[in-house]
Amino acid sequence: MTELTTLSASALARMIAAREVSASEAMQAFVERTDALEPEVGAFITRTAEQALADAKRADAELAAGAPRGPLHGAPFGVKDIFHAAGVRTTNGSLLDADYEPDEDAAAVGLLRQAGAIPVGKTNTVEFAFDPTGRNAAYGMPLNPWGRDRMPGGSSSGTGAGVAAGFFPMGLGSDTGGSVRIPSALCGVSGLKPTFGLVSQRGVTPLSHSFDTVGPMARTAEDLALMMNALAAHDPGDPVSVSAPGVDYAANLEGGVSGFVIGVPVQYVWEPLDTEVALAFETAMKTLETLGARVTEVSLPELEWTSALAVCITTAEAAMAHGERVTAHGDRMDPAVRRRFESGLFISASAYAKAQRARVAYARAVAAAFERVDLLATPTVAAPAPLRDQETMTIAGSEVSSREALLRITRIFNLSRAPSVSVPCGFSQDGLPLGLMLSGARLNDALVLRAAHAYQTATDWHTRQAPLG
Repeated sequence: MTELTTLSASALARMIAAREVSASEAMQAFVERTDALEPEVGAFITRTAEQALADAKRADAELAAGAPRGPLHGAPFGVKDIFHAAGVRTTNGSLLDADYEPDEDAAAVGLLRQAGAIPVGKTNTVEFAFDPTGRNAAYGMPLNPWGRDRMPGGSSSGTGAGVAAGFFPMGLGSDTGGSVRIPSALCGVSGLKPTFGLVSQRGVTPLSHSFDTVGPMARTAEDLALMMNALAAHDPGDPVSVSAPGVDYAANLEGGVSGFVIGVPVQYVWEPLDTEVALAFETAMKTLETLGARVTEVSLPELEWTSALAVCITTAEAAMAHGERVTAHGDRMDPAVRRRFESGLFISASAYAKAQRARVAYARAVAAAFERVDLLATPTVAAPAPLRDQETMTIAGSEVSSREALLRITRIFNLSRAPSVSVPCGFSQDGLPLGLMLSGARLNDALVLRAAHAYQTATDWHTRQAPLG
């Protein structure tokens, strides 16, 4: 049973569908592993193991009756604790909401349930999802399964740590500045930030309405594609939901990258960049070239605007979303997160409007690049996982804040609203995972996943197991 917890969601679901293992047996294996290791890892804020086991029995009964729900039938998933789940507390990683229980599921949770997947609990998150490190003053920072003294990344920290630890093979995260891709990179799993609006945000606590994006996290690109088949649906109840042509993301995985043109930006991304990260990226590009892709440099001077625009817009909108609560109850919040919210209260309407106008120009420049190339490739983050309490780090001789080192590259594709996936591409000398980020034009999520799958078919980084248990 222990081996079941090392499987991808797609592989596990195929075994359940073929009656090689029951959903109940699989769920019991995940529950037992979590019982043994969760006290050390801290991936969850609230577990729902008893309900998950009951749901697994129902999944077995449905399968026996010839009524499977889909290709994820019986597979467990974790839910970042900013997603509503009916009858289960949704803390938002904050003491302010420690007792809040929604009456209905977030749209994304409901869609995965409909596809036959089974939620196993609410995973740890930075308070109100407002930090990339994984720190949480109220519920603790989850362990990075690849390095007990290292950050797991955030804000979808518990989902990343939980997949890497073998507590569930897939989960839900949200990505405002990199919060799916950063913990995916640091914890050695795969994570997709879809096209903005492609997955409904209804029932997800907002942070920044211009950037918030629901995204899947799992072991493989194939898992992400199966999750997207369930998640990508127009939702009239979400004002930013987009109507997109129906796409079978899993069916479009094959075909490889032969003939693809992959652009590598020459500006912004590389200064500063850790040497091990740079070497792993170069090796990944050579792998893609051996698969038939052509790698070329791309000039995007607008990328120099990334940090300034992202900080202005995100903090202003975060203050709009939560300012009143912060003003009234900020004494019960993590002081660092509280200061981040409060800083948004001082951004003028003029500055915000100018930043939004510049963001549109920025997004157009990135979109224009995709007229010349099929994909853009970069490292996911600028350095391996920082130490848990490391506020600053030295990268290639430059001292930068750990937050900026984690956020600076991923933010590009929040500003441009384009799909972007992080997949494992190597390890540092300290045994820490490194991430490759592949990004595409708006609504070209299937192409991004196809390239990620081609890379994973040619490499085995994503198959490595974290040294736990």
